[in-house]
Amino acid sequence: MALRSETPPPPADHVPDAPAPSERPTSAQLKAEIDSGRTGDKIPAHDPGLSPLGTDDEAAGTPADASRVALARQEETRPRRQRASRMQTGHGANRWVMPAYYGAIVVAALAVGLVVWLLR
Repeated sequence: MALRSETPPPPADHVPDAPAPSERPTSAQLKAEIDSGRTGDKIPAHDPGLSPLGTDDEAAGTPADASRVALARQEETRPRRQRASRMQTGHGANRWVMPAYYGAIVVAALAVGLVVWLLR
C-alpha cells in the first residue's frame, strides 16, 4: 500500500511571509498577517478565499480606511494574554445566566423524579 505525501500540493504548500509594517496598510496586508500565522488564529498556510478580505467594501465603493486596517492589524497581532485582558468575555456581566440555566435543568429533573417516585 502506497502512502501519500503529507505535504499539501501547491498552492497550499506556500507559507506566506508576514508583511512589513506600513503607514498605510491595506486589507491584503491584514489577510497576509492572518495567513502567515502571526495572529495566532490558524497555522501558517495560504488560504485561498473565494472573496479576498475587503473585496465587499471595495465593491460597495467604501474601501477600508487605512487607520482602521492599521488598528485591526495591531489588535490581531497583539499577544493573546494582552488581547484577553482588553476584551470582555462573551457573557460580560451576565456570567450567572448559564449556571442558572443548568441549575434550573437539575431542579426540574429532581422535581420530575420526585413526582414519579411519590406517585409509584
